Amino acid sequence: MKKLITFFAILAVVACKQAKKEVASNEAKVQEAIKPEVKLYTFSGGTVNANMLELFSQDTTYTGQSREFADAFYVISHPKGNLMWDAGLPESLVGMAEPYTSPDGAFTVSRKDSVAHQLAGIGMTIDDIDYFSVSHTHFDHVGHANVFKGSTWLVQEKEYDFVTSEESQKNNADSFNAIKELTKVKKINGDYDVFGDGSVVMKFMPGHTPGHQALYIDLVEHGPLLLTGDLYHFDENREYRRVPIFNYDVAQTKASMAAFEAFAKEKGAKVYLQHSKGDFEKFPKAPNYLK
Repeated sequence: MKKLITFFAILAVVACKQAKKEVASNEAKVQEAIKPEVKLYTFSGGTVNANMLELFSQDTTYTGQSREFADAFYVISHPKGNLMWDAGLPESLVGMAEPYTSPDGAFTVSRKDSVAHQLAGIGMTIDDIDYFSVSHTHFDHVGHANVFKGSTWLVQEKEYDFVTSEESQKNNADSFNAIKELTKVKKINGDYDVFGDGSVVMKFMPGHTPGHQALYIDLVEHGPLLLTGDLYHFDENREYRRVPIFNYDVAQTKASMAAFEAFAKEKGAKVYLQHSKGDFEKFPKAPNYLK
């Protein structure tokens, strides 16, 4: 009799465990079913030729080399609103007969099209962008920022303080002037869930600048992905964790790299380097999109 009771007790435990597994599986399926339909549109914000690639490492690895970078910006369309991520190169470059080279010769840049014209290609106008954010406030990421003065600027407080400081206004006036008309500001500290459902999350990754951030997007068909901002500029720097000489804080950058890779692994997210031409070419270009 004791053996029979033990047998039925074991059966009950097994059945209970199986029921829990089925409940968890059903909950996961329900969660997947209600995942919001998010669309990711990719646009060109110009081209950057890094004429002195040695700027992108703390050592002499890239001395004498150059490389062409993409300069993308994105629109994330969510049922609760539209977010623009990054803003390319200055629109003053549009229509210039020749690319512009910086006085120090480090960069040659060009841009062919305006943001308003590119948005029209997906049936949107400037006013359709509810939220505006940038990975950071360097010149190649804030080019058309002031166009979105009617949008809410989502910005890390550390980045806002950095770009609006007296020092920045004096020594980095171009970046300050590029954002100075953005008065609808929501300052954030740390990771920020844009729409409150985990589908679009700004990840605080300081080091390149004090308030640098990456963007996590969970798409229904493509799955989760991460846009790196300037945490990495090209594949070798990701592979070997190399840090540009112009980063704000090397130790913070290294810590952000470690946190980024751990998060990408946890989420099973595909990583796209925003300045990589190869990664830029993997995206369908507007009016097509990832979903």
